[in-house]
Amino acid sequence: MFDIGFSEVFVIAIVALIVLGPERLPKAARFAGLWVRRARAVVFGQVRARERAGRRRTQAQPAPGPGRSASGAGATAQQRSGRAQRSR
Repeated sequence: MFDIGFSEVFVIAIVALIVLGPERLPKAARFAGLWVRRARAVVFGQVRARERAGRRRTQAQPAPGPGRSASGAGATAQQRSGRAQRSR
């Protein structure tokens, strides 16, 4: 994703060790890991929600067949009300 190699990570770790010192480095690493984990959870949650919404949208809209328009003009009132209830 960021295209960071081992040598770059090693340099960042050495700089962090010098700046924070050996006493505070483990606590800072845990704190950074916590925020990275939270950010990933938010991103993956949004991706899953969009995928579910996309699947629901494609399942709720049947492919238009002969004599039916894509807007659902050929659907009965009962079919339209069922779609409206599912979308809520």
